[in-house]
Amino acid sequence: MRALLQRVSRAAVRVDNEEVGAIGLGLLVLVGVARGDVAATADRLAERVAGYRIFEDDAGRMNRSVLEAGGMALVVSQFTLCAETSRGRRPGFEPAAAPDVAEPLYERLCAALESRGVAVRRGRFGASMEIELVNRGPVTFLLEESPPRPAADACAPTS
Repeated sequence: MRALLQRVSRAAVRVDNEEVGAIGLGLLVLVGVARGDVAATADRLAERVAGYRIFEDDAGRMNRSVLEAGGMALVVSQFTLCAETSRGRRPGFEPAAAPDVAEPLYERLCAALESRGVAVRRGRFGASMEIELVNRGPVTFLLEESPPRPAADACAPTS
């Protein structure tokens, strides 16, 4: 699972010319859900996003989280973040999770952010959206969280 964080002064998302989400100071969070991602992946990523210190403190250093800065999050699903781009001139989307898997994990990430105290506004999953933002800095970070590895079988013979 990937989250592209952009520190913003304001951001809004529209679907068919209707504003469906908007924030002032905070984070625009573009989320890509990959094949193999699970609920624990979304929970860990939400924890990182909520606590990621990219807002200035009184000394002007990036030392405050979105919560500490009093900001909000506008969370938008963007499957293209999971594209395979290492070869050729056309992205491949095989690494992205299918919509029926991705949507519940996107919603899980939003709920996990809210449970950590972050006020969340959402885009509309699967819709063609227009996003408008004012990036403060500019400041943009890509966070990646891999699915948990299966536990080794404790009963498996060793060589």
